Amino acid sequence: MNRFLNKGMVATLQCRMASQLLINDSKYGFLKELGLKENNAGVFHGKWAASGQVVQSFAPANNSPIANVQNGNVKDYEIAITEARKAYNDWCEVPAPRRGEIVRQIGDKLRTQLQNLGKLVSLEMGKISAEGVGEVQEYVDICDYATGLSRSLEGKIFPSERPGHALLEQWNPLGVVGVISAFNFPCAVYGWNNALALVTGNSVVWKPAPSTPLTAIAVTKLVEEVLVANNVNPALCSLVCGEGDVGQALVKDKRVNLVSFTGSSEIGKIVGQQVQARFGKLLLELGGNNAIIVNEDADLNMVVPATVFAAVGTAGQRCTTTRRLIVHEKVYDQVLERLKKAYAQFESRIGCPLDSNTIIGPLHNQQAVGKYKASVAEAIASGGKVEYGGKVLERDGNFVLPTIVTGLKHDSPVVLRETFAPILYVLKFSNLDEAIAINNEVDQGLSSSLFTTNIQNVFKWMGPKGSDCGIVNVNIPTSGAEIGGAFGGEKETGGGRESGSDSWRQYMRRSTCTINYSKELPLAQGIKFE
Repeated sequence: MNRFLNKGMVATLQCRMASQLLINDSKYGFLKELGLKENNAGVFHGKWAASGQVVQSFAPANNSPIANVQNGNVKDYEIAITEARKAYNDWCEVPAPRRGEIVRQIGDKLRTQLQNLGKLVSLEMGKISAEGVGEVQEYVDICDYATGLSRSLEGKIFPSERPGHALLEQWNPLGVVGVISAFNFPCAVYGWNNALALVTGNSVVWKPAPSTPLTAIAVTKLVEEVLVANNVNPALCSLVCGEGDVGQALVKDKRVNLVSFTGSSEIGKIVGQQVQARFGKLLLELGGNNAIIVNEDADLNMVVPATVFAAVGTAGQRCTTTRRLIVHEKVYDQVLERLKKAYAQFESRIGCPLDSNTIIGPLHNQQAVGKYKASVAEAIASGGKVEYGGKVLERDGNFVLPTIVTGLKHDSPVVLRETFAPILYVLKFSNLDEAIAINNEVDQGLSSSLFTTNIQNVFKWMGPKGSDCGIVNVNIPTSGAEIGGAFGGEKETGGGRESGSDSWRQYMRRSTCTINYSKELPLAQGIKFE
């Protein structure tokens, strides 16, 4: 057969390929309502233009292509960072309350597409619709938070020991914030960074996960509309979809003042070393091997639904997913039996994340399925018993059964290693000190929770000899954090903090200013230099 196709054959082939894209299926009409097309430019720097490889985004529920995206390359990144710095030069001088008003409008624009954007997150990432919409709501909420913050960004005034002197802090923007986000929260993680970076006076260059470009494009289109409507340089929020070469260019670039990276601890360690090598600023949100401790006095009616949500939600693909359940020996059997019954009830509700009855969606890709299978096999080989699940579902897409494993030592390698899948290791303890030690023995330190009705246990858990995590909960799951508090963790989770509390400080630089308004020149510490 002739390997060269004439124009008619090429056109026929292109039409056939286009008809296979989900964007052309009326069932997914929300895609075009978001401004997406069959072929989408994955680069925005004030205008949409990309020159990299054309790739496809796939739906994890059936592994069908959604639409085409032309990625960016290092050349496109160079244009984006140049335009972002130009945009920063104007934006940094806009009064903070005015910046807050723009961010407020971004939140309102997101509200107009809340359901559509949530469906896109579900389709492209794989989480169920309620979680997809909830993720977009997080971006909306942080916009509201940042709007209020724009009128309360504070610096301190200190008493000066010198007469006629004022001593104070001045906070200023950093410049360009580079955001590298992960597939599991393709909208919210950018939102946390974008809202705070903008309100503190920075521009943003976003490099999303390679497997969720459509969410990034749709979000950027909405932000672009707001910026253009307010006569703000739209390159203020630039986007470069692409592979590792783009990420490397961003990480190593001295023009990027802060790199906010969300991903694995392994890659985060590399990113951290590269940014530190150029003395850049870092915000790392990495892995989490999170645990719930169930004390003997816990309310089991709260424990079971909390554990199921935290262990099974997002098919175990949250950084805050509960992966270890540490149960007091007196209630161990009862908790295990109730969990198994709860898991069994959800088996019939595993399916397409866009279906309203679905409670558990697919894993994101076949690589994740492979890691799930490998971890289950390792757990069994290490002496573990699969109490529920442990199987890949034979159907289209990347579906697995949520899994409960018992019989392993708390320090088994497979238990200590984070597997991004719905696998829950149930462990036994005899006293709270032992349980806290088990909680703290993993390399990561993101989220943790204790179920107890004893107030002494609560304050021990929160104190210096309690959990070593950045998120220390009581009687709630490890996942589902609110935006008002700082989000992040310790140890190999990276130490970064995003979202609420004083996280805004990471997006600014602090200057200590001493102002002499007298006619004298006294020195500090009473030094005489005469």
